[in-house]
Amino acid sequence: MHLIIIFLALGLAYGLRYVDFLTSSKWLVRWQISLLLFISPPLLLIATAIAVICMGPQGKMLGFSTGWVSYILAWIFCGWTAILGLALAYQGWQSVQKVNNYPQINIAGKSVFLLDNPILFSAQIGFWDSKLVVSKGILERLNSEQLDAVLNHEQGHYYYRDTFWFFWLGWLGKIVPFLPKTQVLWHELLTLREIRADQWAKKQVDGLLLAETLLLMVSDRFTEQNNFYAAYSCTTPPNRLTERIDAILAETDFSMEQKSYWFWSWILLNFLPLITMFFHQ
Repeated sequence: MHLIIIFLALGLAYGLRYVDFLTSSKWLVRWQISLLLFISPPLLLIATAIAVICMGPQGKMLGFSTGWVSYILAWIFCGWTAILGLALAYQGWQSVQKVNNYPQINIAGKSVFLLDNPILFSAQIGFWDSKLVVSKGILERLNSEQLDAVLNHEQGHYYYRDTFWFFWLGWLGKIVPFLPKTQVLWHELLTLREIRADQWAKKQVDGLLLAETLLLMVSDRFTEQNNFYAAYSCTTPPNRLTERIDAILAETDFSMEQKSYWFWSWILLNFLPLITMFFHQ
């Protein structure tokens, strides 16, 4: 019976990923649907595995016997998710320790860590209380207005704690890389994250200046992505750059902060497999 529950959860996880998520022109709805479709399948599988482990390999459920196969599979999956999470956390911790060795300077009243590199680079690195890193290239090649645009964008990432939340999202994505649209949804969330930070910066600086600075930094180079980075240009997929610029120059409201009870209701539905424990005897 437990194997049936596992296969049902897998089938539902696959089915959720085939939902067409690019159907709304409203940014809040687009953000919430993309987030739901990205996190629901792994949360559903984790809840199912925990339920199977808690019920154990012995006993019956709705008249059907249980066995060791499903129990072992559940432990393997939970072990894999735990090891993967610890590995990613260790990588993030190493990055933070590396940043702590960089010289610390003050720019426009903000404390930043200086990367000795001529490229144009800025990023929030860390977890909840992330650290802002900028390269020497930023200080040498950008004027004061462009630098202010970059700093305000990074402040948007810090305000929304993007490094912390996207660390967990990156972990969930790596748990189920075999599911369809994992990379597509991940790039969608990265793009929407950058648009949200752009809109934060746009409240402080001119939108045209922000777009010009973005183009300048992106044209300089692309760097390797990390799930705990929140950077001005690094994490934007090249084919989504135009979308970011259009959003910066538009006059539309791109708010993604409104409360939505249906969103959290759907999140709670992912833990329904835990209810199956009450039917185990």
